[in-house]
Amino acid sequence: MGFFRPETVHAHCDLFCGVYDPAQAKIEALSVLKVAQKYHDSDDEVFRARCISIKEERAEEVKHHLMVLWADFFTPDHVEQFPQLHDVFWRAIRTAGEAKKSMDPAHGEKLIGLIDEISDIFWQTEKAKGMGVYPPA
Repeated sequence: MGFFRPETVHAHCDLFCGVYDPAQAKIEALSVLKVAQKYHDSDDEVFRARCISIKEERAEEVKHHLMVLWADFFTPDHVEQFPQLHDVFWRAIRTAGEAKKSMDPAHGEKLIGLIDEISDIFWQTEKAKGMGVYPPA
């Protein structure tokens, strides 16, 4: 009977929901930056402890959103069209990890810049026109 044990699983959308946008990652990255800044502006140790916890959660969310976008939205044709695609994603996910481990706002700033690079590539694809939620103004 242990054969059919219920198991908890997590996924973004294995149904291919068609809702993809780097804006999800950017919102979380902005939170990483702002929380790190608020941490440095405060001398309240309880507040600062909360900042660390929240920043770590948001950085992990950035990693999640970027990995879903990288693996589920972009195709081999996109990699051919944008040869820097894998490198920029790798650097962004790696920077999110650095931001998670550090209270240095510079990591958040760098992360936002990398997400902006990804967003620029995303919005150049035809596929994004039907799936993106927040097109650039």
